[in-house]
Amino acid sequence: MRIETSVKQCLSLMALSLLGAGLLTACNPESGPDSEAPANPEAATGSQSLKLLYWQAPTTLNPHLSSGTKDREAASPVLEPLAVYNEDETLEPILAAEIPTVENGGISEDSTTVTWKLKAGVLWSDGEPFTAEDVVFTYDFITNPEAATTSTEFYGEVESVEAVDDLTVKVTFKQPTPAVMSSFVGGSGMILPEHIFADYNNAQARSAPGNNSPIGTNAYQVKEFKPGDTIIYEPNPNFRGEAPAFGTIELKGGGDTVSAARAVLQTGEADYAWNIQAEPDIIANLEAAGKGEMTYVFKPLMERIYINFSDPNKEVDGETSQKDTPHPFLSEKPVREAISLAIDRETITQQLYGEAGTVATNFIVAPEKYVSSNTEYEFDLEKAAALLDEAGWQDTNGDGVRDKNGTEMTILFTSSVNPVRQKTQEIIKQNLESIGMSVELKSVESGVYFGDPANPDSVNRFNSDLQLFAFDSETPEPDSYMELYACSQISQKENQWAKENSSRYCNPEYDALLEELKQEIDPDKRKALFIEMNDLLIDDVALIPLVRRSDPYAIATSLTNLEFTPWAASTWKINDWGLQ
Repeated sequence: MRIETSVKQCLSLMALSLLGAGLLTACNPESGPDSEAPANPEAATGSQSLKLLYWQAPTTLNPHLSSGTKDREAASPVLEPLAVYNEDETLEPILAAEIPTVENGGISEDSTTVTWKLKAGVLWSDGEPFTAEDVVFTYDFITNPEAATTSTEFYGEVESVEAVDDLTVKVTFKQPTPAVMSSFVGGSGMILPEHIFADYNNAQARSAPGNNSPIGTNAYQVKEFKPGDTIIYEPNPNFRGEAPAFGTIELKGGGDTVSAARAVLQTGEADYAWNIQAEPDIIANLEAAGKGEMTYVFKPLMERIYINFSDPNKEVDGETSQKDTPHPFLSEKPVREAISLAIDRETITQQLYGEAGTVATNFIVAPEKYVSSNTEYEFDLEKAAALLDEAGWQDTNGDGVRDKNGTEMTILFTSSVNPVRQKTQEIIKQNLESIGMSVELKSVESGVYFGDPANPDSVNRFNSDLQLFAFDSETPEPDSYMELYACSQISQKENQWAKENSSRYCNPEYDALLEELKQEIDPDKRKALFIEMNDLLIDDVALIPLVRRSDPYAIATSLTNLEFTPWAASTWKINDWGLQ
């Protein structure tokens, strides 16, 4: 439940440590969030510590420079957006003083502008005032091609962002825009301090000290960060809220998902473990110890197979998977259809996910109003083999691998190091090899796979034929999510591989529908467009949906006052958490 903002935001401090509790500076409980007075200088003691486990270890604390959810999770206790959608799909103000509406004058009648009023008296953790200029700078940083950020799809329809005064920001769109509340919301909307990043709004963005030692407005600041290993948080002395329950937080990264679950559910060595993808029988055995239990938060999150429409084995000007080099067989629709038919999604879901997932057949899996009822799932190995025969892919060499015109159907299939994903890969490998394909599996450490897009093994580079991971939307209006298959979002060397369309799929028909969506205000027509675009992607086998999955969290029985939302990091209200 939502509690009064002046109290709620003061609860916000999380702590986790093997070392014990630290000191915390409290704010004046009589001071509301819009008060001009900064936090109360009187110190209070956070008597508890909190220990978090993230087996996908964070590698940066700048959420705009990573495609990994793990990094936005780790940044969330420090950096804040203007607002976040809660579980009821209602926007809650964070750095905003109120949510803009047509009624309060925040949204223009013609849906071309949004004016945000900011909370007064907010300070960065180093004592500098937070102002509208920081919001303007964040927009400039995100949209600067030299910075090559990963949040650009949420700002594509923005014409300008201006500071009307210190506490007022006006966002102007290129045209009447239906999804006016997508910018500066959720993980992609976290605000950066201009005075810290001003010298790095360029090609040197990834070398900014603030990426690893962030200055934020939320309840915590970073005391120590070892990328790929550990983060120690301590209370932000300038936070606008009350004293927290925790004096120290330790976020430990690395290891594996089962060990993380065991530390919370069985041994009690940790309080919380994120994204526990483990088989149902393993979870049941661990929960039997009674030290904790699993919570499953279903998000607009779908585990899927990404198909490389470009050739990962052909080099053009020093670049592989170049968008203008068609894949030798995955560019053929009958081949993609055969692969889809050959994958046993039901077995994958039942054996590896249990109550944590359901079979997926769509690109959009939430919110429910935009989910298509026109798609279905079929598992038919004979039909898959027949499609390949008809397309001319046959085993002419007698080696068990289909070929055509001298090209064999050999597939490199990558994913992150993760037991559920690796077992998913094994099931799919067996399926595909039964219809005459040769499949090599590769697992990449998650810090690399979901880290710097320029890394050859990252998801954005996609230097294999197929890859497996999940992606979700941050708002209930998935306009920006639909950009994942836009021609303009193709990940390439020229944009430092920061764009999200790593499949290099480009369909003018899809792009035309996307342009229509950007201008459509009518709710019923928007719903029809979302479903039409979804169905086009599924019919064209631009991707292969596998499992509509939850974010599974292991939570100690002693951890209290948690609140999750499908539209933000699990740590979005970590300042409210407590221990009993």
